[in-house]
Amino acid sequence: MILVNTDFISGKELETISMVKGATIQSRHMGIDILNSLKTLVGGELKGYSEMMNEARAKATKRMVDEAQALGADGVVNIKYSSATVMQGAAEVLAWGTAVKFK
Repeated sequence: MILVNTDFISGKELETISMVKGATIQSRHMGIDILNSLKTLVGGELKGYSEMMNEARAKATKRMVDEAQALGADGVVNIKYSSATVMQGAAEVLAWGTAVKFK
């Protein structure tokens, strides 16, 4: 499965199948929230949240790929990501793109 954020795959002629998406909502536990709150006082990366978002993007991407594979796709083009806060310490991540088949 080829995944790209362009609307083409070099050297391939594409047939559009359908839009595909994957989503997840991730949260950190309260102990991480407390440590990250303290970190905001001195600055720097909030590693707990970075890890949470990386995990969420990976899950959303996998779900998008699973949907594309179920449709018989060879790739997904024009992939986009968005995130939104659901509540403090929890975020939804959505991945979507266009499933394509090689001609």
